Formats: sequence, C-alpha cells, structure tokens
Amino acid sequence: MIKGVIFDVDGVLLNSMPVWENLGELYLNSLGLEAEKDLGEILFTMSLEEGAEYLITQYGIDKSVEEVVKGLNREVQDFYAEKVPLKEGVRQYLGEFRDRGIPMVIATSGDRKNTEAALDRLKVLSYFRGIYTCSEIGSGKDQPDIYFAAALQLDTEPGDTWVFEDAYHALRTAHNAGFKTAAVYDKSNDRNLAQIWNTADMYLPEFKDFEIFWKRASETEQKKG
Repeated sequence: MIKGVIFDVDGVLLNSMPVWENLGELYLNSLGLEAEKDLGEILFTMSLEEGAEYLITQYGIDKSVEEVVKGLNREVQDFYAEKVPLKEGVRQYLGEFRDRGIPMVIATSGDRKNTEAALDRLKVLSYFRGIYTCSEIGSGKDQPDIYFAAALQLDTEPGDTWVFEDAYHALRTAHNAGFKTAAVYDKSNDRNLAQIWNTADMYLPEFKDFEIFWKRASETEQKKG
C-alpha cells in the first residue's frame, strides 16, 4: 500500500528545465544581444560563475562576474515566479493522492524560494506537508539523506513510500535506499534513459490516467511484498 509520496520538482512537477538550458540566451536577450547557436550546450557543464566569465568574454559585456551572475539568477527567479508551468497531468495526480489521504512532501536540489514561488502561483503548494532542499539538508541526491528526511516528515517507511524523480542518479539513490521509485520522463535526461528504465520500479512517459498508475503500483508492491 502506498502510504506516502516524495516528489522532485524540476523535470517532475514543473516543466522548468528549458530555463536552465536557455539561461544564457535569456540573459543575453535581456541585454539586447543575440546568442550564438548551441550556447546552452556550451554553458551546460559550467558553473554560474564560469558561465558569466564566458558571456563577458564572448559577448563583450561591460559587467563584472558578480553582476552577470546576479542577472542570470534574476532570469531564473522571474521564470519560476511568473512563467514556469506544471507538467501536464501533474494536478490530477496530486489531487488523487490528496483525495486518498496520502501525504506528499517535496525533495528538491533546487532553490526553496523559487520552488515556493512557482507552486504557490500554480496553486498546488498546499498539497505538500513540507519542502526539503539539498542545500538545507547538506548533501545532494547522490546520498539518500533528503529522502530519509522527507520520509520522517511523512511518517512512513521507505518501502511504503514512492519517490517521483526524473534523473538517473536520484532514482538510483532512492531505489538503493529502499524506496519505491517512479521515473518521470524529461527530455533533459534522454542520455540516461536506459539506466533510468532499468532502475525505476515504474516508468512514466507522462502523467496520464492515475488509475493505471495506481493499479501498477499496487501490483509492484504485491510482487515485492
């Protein structure tokens, strides 16, 4: 029986990955500059500071690294506060879990303020008992600490708790810690699709037809019971 649910945010609840993939372009557009092709791929492996240095050098921006980093962060904050949408079908899943009396908690590697701003605007923040962030916990999702903290909030055991994630490393961590895992498709993780498929207890190409998920989740638990 499902007794609790832990949700990731970026790529699971929110269709927010485009802002990270296009952050450099969005910032340059705000300055009236046109981005080069594939800028997102160039900046993907860089920290914000490294990305800022690249933009300053490549585009002749007359600003300090600190000023550009602030500008990049402002683009992200505005996106979460004003634009980022829920993934299609998410609202139905949250409503179904709530109607069944199953508590839900958020575990995110993202920023708390951005998460709260987006979920509050989208009128789903009240569905959750709490929000846990990796920065507040003190470890990333390559360690299970954030999932154990969320389970304590839910008052559930890992084996009775489903974790919804899109990234392979997070799914692997939760799975190895004894949680049931539902992999949610997000284009940003295409390169790890095979590992995701083979690690998760269930794969969701989209949030569609909650009753099918509920039936399959029950069958999964019976097999592992």
